Amino acid sequence: RPNPYQGSLLQDSVRRYLQLPADQTVLILHAKVAQKSYGNEKRFFCPPPCVYLSGPGWKLKQEQIKARDLGEAGFRVCGYMGLDSMGSSLMETQKLSFEEQPDAKGFSCAKALYISDTDKRKHFRLVLKLFFSNGQEIGTFHSKLIKVISKPSQKKQSLKNTDLCISSGSKVSLFNRLRSQTVSTRYLSVEGGAFIASARQWAAFTLHLADERCPRSEFPLREGYIRYGSVVQLVCTATGVTLPPLIIRKVMKQYALLDVDEPISQLHKCAFQLQGSDRMYLCLSTDKVIQFQASPCPKEANRELLNDGSCWTIISTETVEYTFSESLACVREPVSPVPLIAALQLTGGGDVAMLEVQGEYFHAHLKVWFGDVEAETMYRSPKSLVCVVPDVSAFGSDWRWLRYPITVPLLLIRDDGLIYSSSFTFTYTPEQSCIPGQQVLSDVPQDSDKLLDSIHQEFTRTNFHLFMQT
Repeated sequence: RPNPYQGSLLQDSVRRYLQLPADQTVLILHAKVAQKSYGNEKRFFCPPPCVYLSGPGWKLKQEQIKARDLGEAGFRVCGYMGLDSMGSSLMETQKLSFEEQPDAKGFSCAKALYISDTDKRKHFRLVLKLFFSNGQEIGTFHSKLIKVISKPSQKKQSLKNTDLCISSGSKVSLFNRLRSQTVSTRYLSVEGGAFIASARQWAAFTLHLADERCPRSEFPLREGYIRYGSVVQLVCTATGVTLPPLIIRKVMKQYALLDVDEPISQLHKCAFQLQGSDRMYLCLSTDKVIQFQASPCPKEANRELLNDGSCWTIISTETVEYTFSESLACVREPVSPVPLIAALQLTGGGDVAMLEVQGEYFHAHLKVWFGDVEAETMYRSPKSLVCVVPDVSAFGSDWRWLRYPITVPLLLIRDDGLIYSSSFTFTYTPEQSCIPGQQVLSDVPQDSDKLLDSIHQEFTRTNFHLFMQT
């Protein structure tokens, strides 16, 4: 069918989007490992996979549906989540109902998902299907890979089995079960800038070795694994709220072991002692997070007695985020597959520089845009797109007078006008040093076009820079 979004019309739409982005974001949080169920038991995934819907585009889209369908029932978002090996029957998946939170995000979680022993896979993905309640499909979204384990390892963990170890800079979740009862499970979370123990929602925390004294945004993700006895810091990935430095201790039969130095493994019981304190530990009391003073063990000096609220279970988590905007396009097809950009690779120079966009879920109907300028794009594979870098003059900037870096956002746009934004940008950077013998361009005589042309060639050959915003 003819495409109404071509040429200057699409470019005008992209410019409006860049001025006032109306993105729709789907964020999936899930554990990195899942414990297998045996026989008739159902070991539900803990923490349960969560879905957050954010961005102004959701409200805009719902208003469009409401105006068209003349009713309020049709614009609510609903969904189903299941394992990727399941059939198409919705009976095999869990229905999700989204509730609006105080921060205007939609939230839902799948509390009753599990993997049985009849499933022999070692890894799987979660599949999320989203719809509007009028039946219009939004799209299908996948989690990252989840490793299947039979039970938490009781042996001393070896660094050879890195799948189960927890590295510095990775994300974790902490939960507590009083008297090992599933119904009493509470998750460490953050609400109103304070740490709480929530029965409904869990937060992902970045676990850092605490000798890194940089601000949160500058923490280097160095190689290395967290060991018992390490001083660590927990930073909430959503809010940036940080707990004071803590010493992580191994827990065995409600005792904190003070002399254990071994790597931490998935689903291990652990405790967090406040560094420099007199046996004070991170503890929950109903929905509050408090400090608890452990009792010394008179017979064994290397142990301290804890209460139930001070014993936490630790597990690595993953997040995957899909962002798109259909505010400027009459999109009838599902938005999926939503492409994810993972890396950029620049090659060539001179008059032609090529940029390879690496990631997942690419297809032949995508074009790379540098801001509001479309690039000539070639599809290589679901993991690679290659495009020609537009000249800086395409942005209305004369290279002859370029003094400051020009940074433009990188977008992927489907041929029906659907926009996929990213956290990546492309920067054109001038270098004064490539003007031999000249202090400033204003000193160059007016008839020196030949010299300026040579400067431009040198600039385009050497001065493309890429970076990702965090």
